[in-house]
Amino acid sequence: MSARNNQASKAAARERLRIERERQAKKDRTRRQVIVALSVVGVLAVAGGVGYGVMQANEPSAWEAAKNQKQVTAPANTEGKDGTTVLVGKKDAKKTLELYEDSRCPVCATFEQANGETIEKDVEAGKYRVKYVGATFIDRTIPGEGSRNALSALGAALDVGPEAFLEYKGALYSQKNHPAEQDDKFADDDYLIKVADEVDALKGNKKFQRNVQDGTFDAWALKMSAVFDKSGVKGTPTLRMDGKTVTGSDNENPPMTPAEFRTAIDKALKG
Repeated sequence: MSARNNQASKAAARERLRIERERQAKKDRTRRQVIVALSVVGVLAVAGGVGYGVMQANEPSAWEAAKNQKQVTAPANTEGKDGTTVLVGKKDAKKTLELYEDSRCPVCATFEQANGETIEKDVEAGKYRVKYVGATFIDRTIPGEGSRNALSALGAALDVGPEAFLEYKGALYSQKNHPAEQDDKFADDDYLIKVADEVDALKGNKKFQRNVQDGTFDAWALKMSAVFDKSGVKGTPTLRMDGKTVTGSDNENPPMTPAEFRTAIDKALKG
């Protein structure tokens, strides 16, 4: 091979090497640009996620919003400031039974299962009216929302009518529907609506269902709970008539059995 051909071959090899190096350098630059771009997107995504998370964390819960609500929507069939006076029964009834209950309270459920129907019949007969005061303290002692949510749903039932209210309260406390104290089942709107289907006036009632789902009476439930907190009552259920606590045979606890209840109420009605 001549020296000229050898030099030409070397020159061609050097040119091919230069072209290959430039091609590889271009690929490396492109890869770095892609990596940087993806990194920026990732950072933005994380930042956006953090921002969204912070925003969500700073948003008040539904119950915090209800607590800060200036205008309280009270159910129909209520009286007094913010509609927190709930009286069910004939206006000409001479006596009023004050009934203090928490919807999550297992003892309230036992009391209602034994005496709820008797109370409904007494109210219908005009023996006395019922002044209902709803509590939500179990939501604080066993953290949850069921007491407040059920009280709000009871407000939705009261908005339909006093009879619907009493029947719905009985359905919530029934052995079939009442959850264990630790089970915050009443926090579920769908469950509350399902139980309401056992009450003729509430079954398929779109307005009632919408009020439960929208929390229409959440602020009212909190106002009602505040009335209980200021009442001096320490536990549920508590019964009062003429300002006196109605108790069973032990003169200390509420009358739980039908016989005890009948005896205690008859005595209170005479007092």
